[in-house]
Amino acid sequence: MAEQKKLIHWADITANRIIKQLGDKDQYTLASGITPSGVVHFGNFRESITVDLVARALREMGKNVRFIFSWDDYDTFRKIPANMPKQDELERYLFQPIVDTPDPFEKEDSYARHHEVSFEEQLKKVGVVAVPLYQAKKYRSGEYKDGILKALKNRDAIAKILDAHRSAPLGAQWWPVSIYCEECNRDKMEKVNFDGEDKLTYKCDSCQHEGSENVSTSSRIKLPWRVDWPMRWAHEGVDFEPGGKDHSSQGGSYTTAKDIVKDIFGATAPIYLQYDFVSIKGAGGKMSSSSGNVITVNDVLNIYEPEMVRWIFASYKTNVDFSVSFDLDVIKTYEDFDRQERMAYGLEESSEKKIDMAKRVYELSQIGPRPENMPFQPAFRHLTNVVQINEGNLEKTREYYADQIKTQRDERRFEQRANSAKFWLKNYAPDDFKFQLNSELLQLDCSDKQLEFLQELKQTLTSSWESFTTDKELHQAIYAIINKLELTPGDVFPLLYKKLISQEKGPKMAGFIRTVGKDKVLRLI
Repeated sequence: MAEQKKLIHWADITANRIIKQLGDKDQYTLASGITPSGVVHFGNFRESITVDLVARALREMGKNVRFIFSWDDYDTFRKIPANMPKQDELERYLFQPIVDTPDPFEKEDSYARHHEVSFEEQLKKVGVVAVPLYQAKKYRSGEYKDGILKALKNRDAIAKILDAHRSAPLGAQWWPVSIYCEECNRDKMEKVNFDGEDKLTYKCDSCQHEGSENVSTSSRIKLPWRVDWPMRWAHEGVDFEPGGKDHSSQGGSYTTAKDIVKDIFGATAPIYLQYDFVSIKGAGGKMSSSSGNVITVNDVLNIYEPEMVRWIFASYKTNVDFSVSFDLDVIKTYEDFDRQERMAYGLEESSEKKIDMAKRVYELSQIGPRPENMPFQPAFRHLTNVVQINEGNLEKTREYYADQIKTQRDERRFEQRANSAKFWLKNYAPDDFKFQLNSELLQLDCSDKQLEFLQELKQTLTSSWESFTTDKELHQAIYAIINKLELTPGDVFPLLYKKLISQEKGPKMAGFIRTVGKDKVLRLI
């Protein structure tokens, strides 16, 4: 029997709730999914990682879990995202199934498959593994024909459930199906009728074709979202599925789905968890696949390690909005992660409650087994300085940390963080954070006392370099010279920064000098 963990994290509490409410089952089915209508953005990732964390908690409780991810690729292609190429060609496929729309990048079998492959690969990078279900295949194979017939035969009951949350009732012409026209493959139906048994007739509003489909043999019929969702709950036996704020509001799709799955499909709604929105701080406006304004998981992985991406989501309760920083707060995010990592390994003190939570969040953040010893932590702020001192050369940057890199995990961390630091500096760091070390001595106008300061600093660095084992010790030595010569920091630090990087300010001076190294500093001052 699995060891009982403290129920301190929302994933464990949710897993425990699933077991208590549903009893002991041979298998628990957890579900997530999305429509591949455009690039799957990072905000959509919150649902996938939410399910993954709950699935992991259940498995650690000794339970068998089936995590399914539904691709709603039989949905209609209703809008062309602004960031897609070949807009004119794509326009010809509007109102046809997404799965029948060609890939404008000419890499995959379809537009849908292009976005599916991309997101599935990104999920693997952050340790999210799910069983993919492709809805076009399921609908076209006839797997859902019984569910479609149930919906058609219970049209009035479904309409009553939906009307309870609508300002205007559904009209007499409404049917709980979409039909893709056999002539033009669009779902713009003007007139639909059902014979009460198996046959649907329709008139296409797009091409005026009049046709018919038998539910038992057709591959052109699909349920609309509010009916499709509860039908699939019943069909797959879903035990848990989270939903976004938009689905969770009173009268939203979850409200109606709960009644439809019970009254029409004879099943129980899965245990539900609302998750709130995620935004990116320092990288533009609200993410939207349809508008083309997107940040993907890959974009975030350019800034953060995969384990840190998991850690960010595991650190917040699902009903909390939060932002992932691309701006200067990237440094704080790394510092917070490193501090919690030290707490998880017992190398930083805190309250028992905070340490327990740090350990659990850290466990949920791991992609593989948790390292036996804490991985090496190159501080991100310091790493950006070392990268810039070495003009972006990561081999030279690694030399600075060579004696601290002891394992393959350390090696991977250095490589990921160094690449992230280089990418962040190029794309998101504020201008006053960037610098380039001067290649030769600059001749500057200096007062006699400033010249005297430079001479004394040179002597101090030459004679006492090995004794400065911390930034604080060198900082105190610099101030001792400033005070001795009756100068002010304003007389000294702008001068040093100009000598080193041709700017009036920069990284904290003592640490910067120690990072640059004695020989380079002496040559430049």
